[in-house]
Amino acid sequence: MTLDHPVLSSLLPVVLLIFIGFIAGKAKLIRGEAVRDLSNLVFLVLTQALLFRTMSTVHIEQLDFRSVALYYVVAGALFIALLLIQGLNSRSAVLALAAIFSNTLMIGVPLIGLAYGEAGLVQLFTLISMHALVLLTLATVVLELLVAQENARSGKAAPRHMLATVGQAVKNAIIHPVPLPIIAGLLYAQTGWGLHPVVERPLKLLGDAFGPVALVLVGVTLAQAAIGAQLKGALGISLIKTVLHPVLMGAAGWLFGLRGMPLAVMVVAASLPVGANVFLFSQRYRKAEDLVTASVAVSTALALVSVSLVMAVLPKLPG
Repeated sequence: MTLDHPVLSSLLPVVLLIFIGFIAGKAKLIRGEAVRDLSNLVFLVLTQALLFRTMSTVHIEQLDFRSVALYYVVAGALFIALLLIQGLNSRSAVLALAAIFSNTLMIGVPLIGLAYGEAGLVQLFTLISMHALVLLTLATVVLELLVAQENARSGKAAPRHMLATVGQAVKNAIIHPVPLPIIAGLLYAQTGWGLHPVVERPLKLLGDAFGPVALVLVGVTLAQAAIGAQLKGALGISLIKTVLHPVLMGAAGWLFGLRGMPLAVMVVAASLPVGANVFLFSQRYRKAEDLVTASVAVSTALALVSVSLVMAVLPKLPG
């Protein structure tokens, strides 16, 4: 496999950015106490710009949701199954999110573009346009519910009626740093006004900074984490993400009649490593931070093999 192979050319820059952050962390160029502030910068500033700008160009009537809807059904079912297996708590919810949330932007876009061209990108952009809204909102609602229950049990908050807890969770899920700019951008897109260059360019600059800064931040945190102690758990999450997830997606897609490009793009998307947004979620809720950080790194390394296998097997499936 040469360095210009689509898998390697997409994954190696991600590995390199994480490695740069790792070296910066080991060299103490970024102190441990600064990681939380950098995480807030990424989560509350860069992510907002990226999500709003992306969603501000989406026109719902132009999107084909059939294969994308099936992707979310598979991911949602896997999320719920893992949550039930691991236990109903906020830590399990973060780990279950890690097992279903793909790095569709940083790795998926260049990979699909090189492998399948413009037709593949249209299919992937349909998925990306709703990826964070569906999966992160699902995770946020579940997390807010579980955190509310945990706080009530520990005495940090008075217990509330279940309907009140659900209502607060939904409110927190909507008025939240991830879903809110997605919803706002989607609503703005329907006006057809477009973004003036004076607004669009700064948003683009901020959004473009998201991927590199988030991955360097993963590397910095990786340098401060005891990876050896997390390796077994990270390997388990990574195998679910890069092996089980695409197998389930491929089986469901085949069963429901997906073929050709739609099936290929959805299965490749499912085989991608853990997305950086999960790391930011773990930072925000302060749950399983070391394990999620290790899972991002391990799954990215595993994806060099798993994505290659997926892309090699898919063309051989009968039409």
